[in-house]
Amino acid sequence: MADVVQIEPPFSQGVGYGIVVGLGGAFALGMSMVSLFLSKYFAEKQDSEMFMTAKHSVKTGLTASAVVSSWTIAATLLSSTSYGYSYGVSGPFWYGAGASVQILLFSVAAIELKRKAPHAQIAKHRYGAPAHIVLSCYSLLYQVITTVSLLVGGSAVYSLLTGVNRDALCFLFPIGVVIYTLCGGIKATFLTDWVHTVVIFVIMCMSAFVVYTTSSVIGSSDKMWELLTEASGLHPIQGNAEGSYLTMRSVEGGYIGLVFVGAGFAAAVDSQLFQKAIAADPAGTLGGYLLGGTSWFTIPFVLATTFGLTAAATEHLSVFPTYPNRMNAYEVSSGLALPYGALAVMGKGGAAAILLMVFMAVTSAMSSETVATTALLTYNLYQSYINPKATGKQLLRFSNFIVPSFAIVAASIAVGMNHAGFSVSFLITISGILVDSAIVPMACTIMWSKQSKFAVIASPVISSAAAILAWLLTARHTAGVITIASLSTNLPLVAGNMCSLCAPLVLTPLFSFIKPENYDFEKFKEVRPADDYEDGGETRSRETPAELEISMEAARTHDEKNGRILLRARKWAILASIVMTLIYLILWPIPMYATSYVFSKGFFKGWIVVVFLWSFFATITITLLPIWESRASLVKFARYVVSGKISKSGPTSKSAITMGVATAESDSHSESGVVVNEKSGEKVASSNLTNANTPDLATR
Repeated sequence: MADVVQIEPPFSQGVGYGIVVGLGGAFALGMSMVSLFLSKYFAEKQDSEMFMTAKHSVKTGLTASAVVSSWTIAATLLSSTSYGYSYGVSGPFWYGAGASVQILLFSVAAIELKRKAPHAQIAKHRYGAPAHIVLSCYSLLYQVITTVSLLVGGSAVYSLLTGVNRDALCFLFPIGVVIYTLCGGIKATFLTDWVHTVVIFVIMCMSAFVVYTTSSVIGSSDKMWELLTEASGLHPIQGNAEGSYLTMRSVEGGYIGLVFVGAGFAAAVDSQLFQKAIAADPAGTLGGYLLGGTSWFTIPFVLATTFGLTAAATEHLSVFPTYPNRMNAYEVSSGLALPYGALAVMGKGGAAAILLMVFMAVTSAMSSETVATTALLTYNLYQSYINPKATGKQLLRFSNFIVPSFAIVAASIAVGMNHAGFSVSFLITISGILVDSAIVPMACTIMWSKQSKFAVIASPVISSAAAILAWLLTARHTAGVITIASLSTNLPLVAGNMCSLCAPLVLTPLFSFIKPENYDFEKFKEVRPADDYEDGGETRSRETPAELEISMEAARTHDEKNGRILLRARKWAILASIVMTLIYLILWPIPMYATSYVFSKGFFKGWIVVVFLWSFFATITITLLPIWESRASLVKFARYVVSGKISKSGPTSKSAITMGVATAESDSHSESGVVVNEKSGEKVASSNLTNANTPDLATR
């Protein structure tokens, strides 16, 4: 595949470096100041638990925005738009539907994890070191692939639009991320996730309005329909009904759905999603994941229906950047339909908006992956096998070492991928082939008592080998040769992803029934978290027997209350997941696929109305819900800023008062590790209510 871009960069290199370095520096400075402010005025200490779990207090809105941000990688913006350009209206839908049902289904696993194993390192505790190491390696592999794809995709777009050096960008993108992650840990990730996601949604809505209402090139759904009909006549799509861009009957579009069912499930081995579930308040876990999954569907669906179709509709017009030529294979695989479509309709302003959007997607998702990888290596490697008696200070010191080290490693691999010719689409579509085989064993670890240790170790390894073999052989059979181009075609990707996803459905029960286990999930609750005090636990040892008894009783009461909340949430999560999965994958697309219906002008107008309605819902949810949930805390903060006085229930509270983060009770204070309620005089152990080391993230 020739590495050829047909246009000259519309911006200077100074613009590219200015955005990456300037905005990166601004976010680093801003979040560092927020972290210092919380530490000084809100009594929020950055110990290892706060760094990794945010004290398990993040509410629904902020959890939803974090889920959207975590799922919104560079490929979400770039690849989905390329599929809209290549396959018409079916591409955006199948990309979004194929990769969003996993978030909904994942909510069930997240709730089960919080319910059954609030503290235990579940894989190691249940199976021992070998199985724990295998599952940890799968998580780490996915996190590396995702982070590298972020840098590869982001550097490609910035190089196209500004002419900057791609190798330099791979090392510049992570700098700001490293700084604010070191200062703020996962809470900084949650807050920046919200800011980044709001920016992406605002630009997305603005772009849809311009394309479908005010643009002199398109300006209406009727004009878009006419241009797409004309484009279908000039270069019909093979495998689409009547060769049209305006049909869900697309063979290749259906393959895309299957590919992203597999590639989307790959994210289920990513420990950052479980980490954010752990950080979520128990009452907000279900709502956060369901709203997050529904809102995330908006991004590929709306963005690709806007810019992907715009690129296809305007490619034969003189406003298109490559006119009179069509986009070549390299430009399509690199996701350049997004900036090309923006340039055609919105000019340099549109291209600048795309640069900002890509920056937000790259840095936000990379921050999440950095914290997740740090937690994985800190708890599942360092604490488990190198220093089992590590104190909180030692864990935090090791975490601070991993953050910049991971950024350097990921950037170095991304540079190599760029020079080897691997595109962002290639990296994200093969992720399922490599890691999907670990999903079933991971899920059964928390949901099936009879799964055996042998099944956990053998099933994913054998399935991964079979999936890679199916991928390579299908590419060899269909193209006659194994190259990056042949491996990137849809049929080999479907074969590899489906084999990796489905083989463990057979092998895991088979291996388990050879020698089944009968694990008691209550054993997870017997494992209590290690203390995370600076003195290595000496504070806890100074508690009197009466205080220890109060602490244990408070912890039991707290767990029982959360257990009841999570049990109800699990029932609703199962129901919602089944209903939404049926809607996304069967009830909505299959009738239109089966009938080979080609959209009329009126039907397409209705389709665009749905696009706008979905974008309004998601934007309002992600933008306003976190603000509404934190209204009381924001009012207290505003009063403090205006008056300069610290209220009793304000910044001195045990937990931070920040947007979307639960606060401690205002009528309590700390006494020797025990919270004393000033109204009733009852003592409860504050350490047991808030202190819990991050559980085994490899199995989440």
